[in-house]
Amino acid sequence: MKLIGGFGSPFVRRVAVSLNCLGLDWEQEAISAFDNPDPIRKYNPLVRVPTVVLDDGEALFESYAILDALDEIAGDAKRLTPASGVARRNVMRLTAAASGTMDKAVWAYYEGRFHPAEKVHEPWIEHNEEQVMGGLGYLDSCAAEAGQGWLAGGDRIGQADVSATVAIGFANRVRPNLGVLDKFSSLSAFAARCEAMDEFASVAP
Repeated sequence: MKLIGGFGSPFVRRVAVSLNCLGLDWEQEAISAFDNPDPIRKYNPLVRVPTVVLDDGEALFESYAILDALDEIAGDAKRLTPASGVARRNVMRLTAAASGTMDKAVWAYYEGRFHPAEKVHEPWIEHNEEQVMGGLGYLDSCAAEAGQGWLAGGDRIGQADVSATVAIGFANRVRPNLGVLDKFSSLSAFAARCEAMDEFASVAP
């Protein structure tokens, strides 16, 4: 299968890490939706990354839907999000906090990137940054409780771990003013442990 998008996007990267954790064969096509939209439009009417193209040509888009499909493809023994019950809801809650954090960090970053200086709205940036801090604060408390284990428990890495690690790394990269690695030391230490794994290191942004 083919993953379209660059690892600078946290949503692309969490799909890439998940593909690695699931042991699926894939290749990257590092296309920018801004600079080269037409090849993406062929598969995704929203012209967004990540987009995944399966071997039979079927296209998947939006990271949450891609991850759900990849779990199904990999099978129950490998899936990163449990199929049902309390365990699934727990992972989904943690993953939602992480993906929401990514989303808000993107909005804060884009406000300065795509608007001329005289039109940048600082209160909007601050609003999004507050939400970034809220999401990371929640995940930090979960990391502190998990200790040397995984965020959602269990004996192996799951989607909550993947998404939380990608989230704090992305926030640190695009909002360095927030000092997230120092403020959320438990999550930072957890993410450092994950980033040392080949599944993460091989798709560094």
